[in-house]
Amino acid sequence: MATNLPPLPAAGGAFEQRRASGCWLLCDSAAPLVAFSSRLGGVSEGPYESLNLGLSTGDDAARVAANRARLARGLGLGEVATIRQVHGAGLRVVRDGGPAGDGDVLATTRPDLALAVSTADCLGVALWDDERTALAVVHAGWRGVLAGALEAALAWLSRERPGSGLRAALGPALRVCCFEVGPEVAERFPATCIRSGPGRPHLDLAGAARRRLAAAGVPDAAIADPGLCTFCTPALLYSHRRDRGVTGRHWAVARLRPAD
Repeated sequence: MATNLPPLPAAGGAFEQRRASGCWLLCDSAAPLVAFSSRLGGVSEGPYESLNLGLSTGDDAARVAANRARLARGLGLGEVATIRQVHGAGLRVVRDGGPAGDGDVLATTRPDLALAVSTADCLGVALWDDERTALAVVHAGWRGVLAGALEAALAWLSRERPGSGLRAALGPALRVCCFEVGPEVAERFPATCIRSGPGRPHLDLAGAARRRLAAAGVPDAAIADPGLCTFCTPALLYSHRRDRGVTGRHWAVARLRPAD
């Protein structure tokens, strides 16, 4: 399963290529397993080429299942919990793999259970405590950020591990360079998260997420971010906006037990 992932700079912990799974993996001895998949290394075809992990797309379900199995083998995953995302702030605490119902935040204290959210422009965010005993994974588009998805995850982590420091990793997403929005969206975000200029305003979704994390006590130095824009990198990443809705999905996947 050949891939051609680009090297990434260190950002709160270095990300390394995992060519066997088509992923970037957070390499930090104090971190859980945290990985962000690319579109490389799977069996899907056409607009979903090749590592499409989204069952909500028009791709063949058997191909998606094969892609998920390849990713799981490459990362050494066992059970994986997923969620039917609705662009809100609903949180599901899980102990078992498989579909967990509707919502946009998955959380667990089970060390060997992986949590996964699907993205194709939205941010996938992994959050955990310093002692690596509680984990949340968030699907955070602009609607979810405004709805409080990050705060819901952080509140749960703080209840589980009061007084413990928190860390985060942000995945590939539509970045400020390409995230045009209308004024009705721009006015709902702080001015520091909006780039103005000729044409429509641009939203810094990752910057908005960082502001909210900082307000909840997660310092910028505790946030890892590969800085990848989905729109800018069609050879490596899917983009719902760039591909006009006909595209695949990545996973932001994390597990408390570190990578093998």
